[in-house]
Amino acid sequence: MPLVRIDNVVKDYTLPRKYLTQKAPKFRALHNVSFSINAGDNYGIVGESGCGKSTLARIIMALDKPSAGTVLYQDHDLFAIPDHELRHLRRHFQMIFQDPYSSLNPRKKILSTVSEPLDVLEKGITTNERKKRVEAMLNDVGMPAGDMDKYPHEFSGGQRQRIAIARALITRPSLIVADESVSALDVSVQAQVLNLMMDLQAKYNLTFVFISHDLSVVEYITSKMIVIYLGRVVEQGTTSEIFQNPLHPYTRLLLEAIPSLDPLKAKQGKKRAIPSESLPEKACPFMDRCNQAQAICREKIPALLESGHGHKAACHIVNK
Repeated sequence: MPLVRIDNVVKDYTLPRKYLTQKAPKFRALHNVSFSINAGDNYGIVGESGCGKSTLARIIMALDKPSAGTVLYQDHDLFAIPDHELRHLRRHFQMIFQDPYSSLNPRKKILSTVSEPLDVLEKGITTNERKKRVEAMLNDVGMPAGDMDKYPHEFSGGQRQRIAIARALITRPSLIVADESVSALDVSVQAQVLNLMMDLQAKYNLTFVFISHDLSVVEYITSKMIVIYLGRVVEQGTTSEIFQNPLHPYTRLLLEAIPSLDPLKAKQGKKRAIPSESLPEKACPFMDRCNQAQAICREKIPALLESGHGHKAACHIVNK
């Protein structure tokens, strides 16, 4: 049984009206997204900025409600159960946010910040037990117990992210969603934080979902992944298979964008960097950026179909 199952999730946002007589337009951020995450997985969700990654992360965390579809955590429908049941489940899934400074309250000491989930989700815990739990968790992320009495501004970016990780783990969750959790850090610090997260996964039997636009990070730490383009899953499979044999032209474009010292790779041309807004509604959304586009691409949105060994792609050319 999967730990998390996302079935046909759709998310629409209502945009501001230009005129009072105008019907409020809608923007579809996610189009029928479906995938499963097994316990112990390191699952990657990748794509350009604005593709819907963070929207999907918030829906998995039950912070945003989908317009359609279901999100199941251990067979519990997060948007169908009563509020008190959802509150009870929240201790089992936590989130690490992108900015390690703005995600921490600058007016609160680290003891109060890290223990806040305990205060909300495990009411009745004694002050002494609370302090011991925070001390043990700070030790696990490589921070001394004396840091409990300091404020966020007294730490570096990498240290603040360690504190954010400690806060996420304090309730002993089974699922951690990390939304661009190392993108604001220097490269050397990124490696330290990623290695720390892998050590913590082994210690606490965690399942990680990594949201990122940095494919080098995804390749390093994940075992399975999906690629999202304009709210649609365009490729899905194991990380090693997708990196070795990318099927969708968008995935290949992302891989080509990874910095390289090879001058031949650096000279490879890219076709159209910006999505088109003039495509027909039924056309493949990547058509105007694809150098293999054919007539069928303008007539029909491709379905996500398997090409073998669980590797799927939504491309008419691949799925001929």
